[in-house]
Amino acid sequence: MIRAALIACLAAAPAGAAEIWVTNEKDNSISVIDVARMEVIRTIPTGERPRGITFNSDYSRVYICASDSDAVQVMDPVSGEILHDLPSGEDPEQFVLAPDDRHLYIANEDDAITTVVDVETRQVVAQIDVGIEPEGMAVSPDGKYVVTTSETTNMAHWIDTASRKIVANTLVDSRPRHAEFIHDGAQLWVSAEIGGTVSVIDSATHAETGKVRFAVKGVHPDLIQPVGFAFTPDEGTAFVALGPSNHVAVVNTETLEVEDYILVGRRVWHMAFSPDHKWLFTTNGVSGDVSVIDVEKREAVRSIKVGRYPWGAAVRP
Repeated sequence: MIRAALIACLAAAPAGAAEIWVTNEKDNSISVIDVARMEVIRTIPTGERPRGITFNSDYSRVYICASDSDAVQVMDPVSGEILHDLPSGEDPEQFVLAPDDRHLYIANEDDAITTVVDVETRQVVAQIDVGIEPEGMAVSPDGKYVVTTSETTNMAHWIDTASRKIVANTLVDSRPRHAEFIHDGAQLWVSAEIGGTVSVIDSATHAETGKVRFAVKGVHPDLIQPVGFAFTPDEGTAFVALGPSNHVAVVNTETLEVEDYILVGRRVWHMAFSPDHKWLFTTNGVSGDVSVIDVEKREAVRSIKVGRYPWGAAVRP
């Protein structure tokens, strides 16, 4: 019966339709949203407490951090079948796939390490000591550096991917959660959840060169907790999820000024653009839904109910 239902869902989806894949922490599942229809078309079971999610470059595989299963699961996105688990170390939080599509860098919160896994041989090739409670992961566009953020040490750790050693540490504000490179790798942005800021770091010097601060009218500063963020294709604008403030900030990346705040669902975590970047989908953990932001209008235009405690998001064109 389950197989028949899956086939029916696949048949109902238009060929080549773009999708947003959302991990649901409490339901141990993924909700697949059809971008054109703006609705959930599939619900796929996963391991326990799925969080981070990413596709390989040709979208033939999807990787899922099943945190409480202590595994990274590899799934066929067409069938929804979990093909195998990768060794990941304990409590994998987030990960990043290197541009070579072969090496997966995984943050292990409980062990204060970054685990490097060869996805082809399914073997751990290195474990790198980092700060306490690592979570955020980013890889430079040229693949030369991977960054791990540690929530308790309050640092961004720069790992040389050739030597697999830390070459620099950058102090940021309290509880860094998410990291992304911008401008062809010239800058690294890191969000600090408790610090309430986003740091802008020069990749050449590993020094902080700027900082984004937030103030939402009518919202207590303690509730402004930046986590996930995403850049527009021209890298002129960053959208930043502000956690329990229930808002997404619109930031000018040149001036580092906030131009707008968008009200979304409760406890916004992460986000993903549609392939044409017309829509931005945000995961709202407490309200159990995904807000759809019209990027041009800078307003939320729809709410899509998903599973319990949606967390991660990734696009499948």
